[in-house]
Amino acid sequence: MAEHDPPAAKVDVPRRASKRRKGRKGKSSRSANGAAVGKGASQATSGPAAGAVPRERNEKRGSGPDSGGRGASRRRFGEGRASQARDGSGDASPRELGRGRATVRKASSEGPAGGGVSDRKVPGPKALANGNGREGASRQSFAAIDLGTNNCRLLIARPSGQHFTVIDAFSRVVRLGEGLAQSGRLSDAAMDRTLAALKICAEKLMRRNVHLARSVATEACRRAENGPEFIERVRQETGIALDIISAREEARLAVLGCHVLLEEGMGPAMIFDIGGGSTELVLIESTGTVPRILDWQSVPWGVVSLTESVGPEGTCEAERLARYRHMHSLVSESFADFAQRISGARGSAGRNGPLRLLGTSGTVTTLASLHLELPQYDRRMVDGLIVPARSMRDISTRLSTMAIEDRRELNCIGKERADLVVAGCAILESILDLWPAERLGVADRGIREGILRSLISSQTTRPSAGAPTHTERDAMTRAGAGR
Repeated sequence: MAEHDPPAAKVDVPRRASKRRKGRKGKSSRSANGAAVGKGASQATSGPAAGAVPRERNEKRGSGPDSGGRGASRRRFGEGRASQARDGSGDASPRELGRGRATVRKASSEGPAGGGVSDRKVPGPKALANGNGREGASRQSFAAIDLGTNNCRLLIARPSGQHFTVIDAFSRVVRLGEGLAQSGRLSDAAMDRTLAALKICAEKLMRRNVHLARSVATEACRRAENGPEFIERVRQETGIALDIISAREEARLAVLGCHVLLEEGMGPAMIFDIGGGSTELVLIESTGTVPRILDWQSVPWGVVSLTESVGPEGTCEAERLARYRHMHSLVSESFADFAQRISGARGSAGRNGPLRLLGTSGTVTTLASLHLELPQYDRRMVDGLIVPARSMRDISTRLSTMAIEDRRELNCIGKERADLVVAGCAILESILDLWPAERLGVADRGIREGILRSLISSQTTRPSAGAPTHTERDAMTRAGAGR
């Protein structure tokens, strides 16, 4: 992986003109967007006070991951149930799930090299006062945008010591890569949907007075013939400068964002990210801070690209099962070289104890929700959960033969994921074949959190205050294949 991250750009979004009203001292005036601003009010004029829980919660958490609200009237799925476990601080903790019961498991600690991540759930309920780090840095807002093949996501946070507290978030299913497998280009409709979401992100960046941001685009823009043209259009219409990152950088950021949820243990472990247009597998070795990467692989199969490549669903159970097996075969073949390379590491990991496996994606969070029989998606119950791999396989098998109409009626899936979840199941089962762990860790965090850790770490670890450093410090030790 690269020696350093690409430069992180200061926020460049259009600024709305505002006029001050003359009046008596202490009287509130109105900003350009109509929000009242009084003496001493936060510069984020259209949001709540600095660090407080935002009133406008665009990242909807009341249903399937990254999707809109769905009522509790939909059918339940699976047999496991869990109650929410909390530690003494009131923050939801990673949980072990065994036979439907959840117990508290402490996440591994992380030093400042990794930037840290708060166990406070997104969005956190408590306001950040002054933070525990440098006073200037603790009041600054940092932002990360992750534009994937299927989703557009934004996270804005402030440092809190070695961790961070989320102050705003946004996520929308945009399906930027829709039709890309057939045409090799981003469609006009997909680009328009994505631009609408990015304009909301630009508004939030301005309202939250973001100090430093990094915005990345992944597989859809990497693969599309008109990807660079779209990136330029985004810059002109929103002011957001998207960086098309390599699959290698994507894998690194995903590990940096979620590795704290990996079960404690010795020897190599596997972290994976099932995206819309690609899947990244990373073999890591735990260290005192950020894991050391031993090897990694990216394949061009994600939930969107795989779904579109195998054609429509069948009209009967037998046809749907045949389609699922074809998906599984395609993904397994793409993993073959990587599986051979890591065979020795898999054997050594097994001698040191149970294989450790952690996944971050809409697929694993959706299946974990079905395992828990949640009436609607709840990040606090899913992020950090440990699920028996056998349960995930069973759910995948049942979903693979269901008609799409039936999948739409299941809790935490709904219309937005019903056609894509089967491809995710095929990818997940291929990963479980490659790294046959008995338990699977579930992370509802990834690239955005990895970006924020890098940005915040680059600021809070500077030797002296002054102008911000525009190059992120690479917190991860790299080794292995050098691909």
